[in-house]
Amino acid sequence: MFDLIIIGGSAAGSAAAIYAARRKLNFKIVTDDLGGEVALSGVVNNWPGNIEIQGFELAKKFTEHVRSYGVEIDEGLRASKIESKENYHIVTAKNAIGKISTYETKTVIIATGIHPRHLQVPGEKELYQKGVTYCTVCDGPLFKNKITATIGSGNSALESALMMANIASKVYLISKYADTKDTNGGFPKGETILVDKVKSLPNIEIIYSATTTKINGEARVDGLTYKTDTGEEKTIPTQGVMVHIGQIPNSQFADIVTKTPLGEIIVDAKCKTNIPGIFAAGDVTNIPYKQIGISVGQGIIASLATIEYINRWK
Repeated sequence: MFDLIIIGGSAAGSAAAIYAARRKLNFKIVTDDLGGEVALSGVVNNWPGNIEIQGFELAKKFTEHVRSYGVEIDEGLRASKIESKENYHIVTAKNAIGKISTYETKTVIIATGIHPRHLQVPGEKELYQKGVTYCTVCDGPLFKNKITATIGSGNSALESALMMANIASKVYLISKYADTKDTNGGFPKGETILVDKVKSLPNIEIIYSATTTKINGEARVDGLTYKTDTGEEKTIPTQGVMVHIGQIPNSQFADIVTKTPLGEIIVDAKCKTNIPGIFAAGDVTNIPYKQIGISVGQGIIASLATIEYINRWK
């Protein structure tokens, strides 16, 4: 019987693990991979103590810190179910070939984060990894001196366009919003400093009020078709398409807890779910802002609340 199983190995899971290790709980991290979306986030400029750091470097530091406490990490396992039995819980996880591992534990912290939302348009699935990508950091360097298009209107799309401006010959940035004051210049969820940087670069062309309808190409991407707010369809040439239109919580396995219609796990101020002994932290929850610093803070809260729960566990 474990004291705690932490599901997820990114920001929230790492922070929770550090605090659990300092309390000397009997626990493990069970995770599909280490780093999560932090490792894919490009340049990070808002992590206190580092004026600028690459996301994968920050994720590596998180993991190194966790391992320094001798924490056991079962990597390559994706959680598939959580069950409650009397006063404890059973976590079921599977590896890539379907081998099942189970863990009996007094408490659980779900810190599984989020994954990219897809466009659901013709050509997207067929041309994935043939020019279509959801990770500019991973695949951007493959498009040196080529034409690329980034789709989205949030910080990740802005960061993608800024990165590609230093790699590609031309970058299209496609936003579904109009360029107005009310939409923060076409990017209502974007940081103003990023919007200003994007608009200052000569090789970035922003296409406003546009909805992508098709990604073109056979063996590889060679174009993108979009519809304007007037209903007119236009096509632009591009060899790469970076999709950054939002994220979906990785909570499908956690049917036992209450979630929002979007799949976010509902938690209180102590990161408690509706099930005693099950906590959740980070981007997978219904916190209003998805930020690395907030995920770390929630991981700490969840761990401290877990310790408090275990102290009273019978």
